[in-house]
Amino acid sequence: MSDFHQHGPVTALPRLRENAGAHLEREVVRLTRKSPASLVIPMVPSEMDRPALATILDELSGVPYLHSLVLSLNRATAADYARTLRYFERYPGRAVVVWNESPAVERLMAELAAAGLYTGVPGKGRACWLAIGYLLAEEKVDYMAFVDADVVNFQKEMLARLLLPALDPVTDFDFVKAYYARFSDRLHGRVTRLFLSPLLAAFTRLIGSDPYIRYLSSFRYPLSGEFAVRRDLATRMRLPSDWGLEIVSLFEALRHRAPVRICQVEIADRYEHKHQDLSPDDPSRGLNRMARDVGTHLLRTLAASGVVLSEGLRLSLLAAYQREAEDAVGDSYAVASVNGLICDRHQEELNVQIFTEALRRAIEEFHRDPAGPPLVPPWARVWAGTRDAGPRLIAAVAGDRALAEEAPTSDELALPGQGGGPATALPPTSGAPHPGSRAQRRSPRPA
Repeated sequence: MSDFHQHGPVTALPRLRENAGAHLEREVVRLTRKSPASLVIPMVPSEMDRPALATILDELSGVPYLHSLVLSLNRATAADYARTLRYFERYPGRAVVVWNESPAVERLMAELAAAGLYTGVPGKGRACWLAIGYLLAEEKVDYMAFVDADVVNFQKEMLARLLLPALDPVTDFDFVKAYYARFSDRLHGRVTRLFLSPLLAAFTRLIGSDPYIRYLSSFRYPLSGEFAVRRDLATRMRLPSDWGLEIVSLFEALRHRAPVRICQVEIADRYEHKHQDLSPDDPSRGLNRMARDVGTHLLRTLAASGVVLSEGLRLSLLAAYQREAEDAVGDSYAVASVNGLICDRHQEELNVQIFTEALRRAIEEFHRDPAGPPLVPPWARVWAGTRDAGPRLIAAVAGDRALAEEAPTSDELALPGQGGGPATALPPTSGAPHPGSRAQRRSPRPA
């Protein structure tokens, strides 16, 4: 049982009761009649080869309140797309697959780029961004939840806990972040435990009490991939394409909302999903890359919040981080020991060494380019530059599915515009309403 002590400006909603799933589901069913909600799962094709996604699909098949399930498929071929359609055929509700690399979607991305709108590179960030754009353009849901595709012990109660704080008109939070403990026979969550938390503590030691650092420090698991967001906030959020998605989404939420409209909710006592390799010898992969990206985005969002990151501060940061990280190793060992878990203290210290070098690279990257590459623009900005982008995206997703359903069943799905066939033009959308308008919401229809 978790405690209900509040620490910092972001409200924490702990999980105090077991077996409350039926009550939570009834509440969410009642509230979604007025305020529909969809679930987005960003995924890559290899997730279909692992048992976690099958468990998630089994659980979601018993969820009665979702308007739609949106699978944002990235780094995928035409055959992967066809397989994904088949994989989710047994889902009883409305399932939509947004194939990020389809010829039609890539043509739209090229046109946005030609209009001066940066659309990022393939990855989880762009997958979430495209799903947001699709749901905003449809104008059918008021809330969107995001869950990773690799959660081994997913239960439908987790989704209800994530959505309820946003749906409840009394609590009325606009952004909800999930938190949980990550452990099996040992503690996990290394980038949070041994990198981000000590880094935030190091900043507090060096610059004192800063509102943005205090805000980030109040999250119990700031790098969780699960969150829920209100429609009008999602319209305004910029996103990165790399591992910085979790940090930047917290910054964007704070940029557009006061902390009292942001909360965190404990969705499970324990959360188990795929563990990334540390990749100590390759800084472009695994947790090594993740720590660098998180560090770089933290530095850039700190600067954007008004903190002056002088050369002296940056030089002191490495030493201050190492001190805090060494203390974090001791804390983790104590937590593991009192709970009868395995803790290889030597390996934990080696992790800190790798993360220290990742921080050094992050500092050097920030020094070279403080602003960094542009973030993927908010959809409100996209519509200002290309007014028919929303209807075009809807047409692309529908067209991909229609072509797949017309194609003969085979191991390879041949789509026009790929493998030598002529590209098919998207249908005209000149009469479609602007996705940011207050047009009458249409009744959901099966995909």
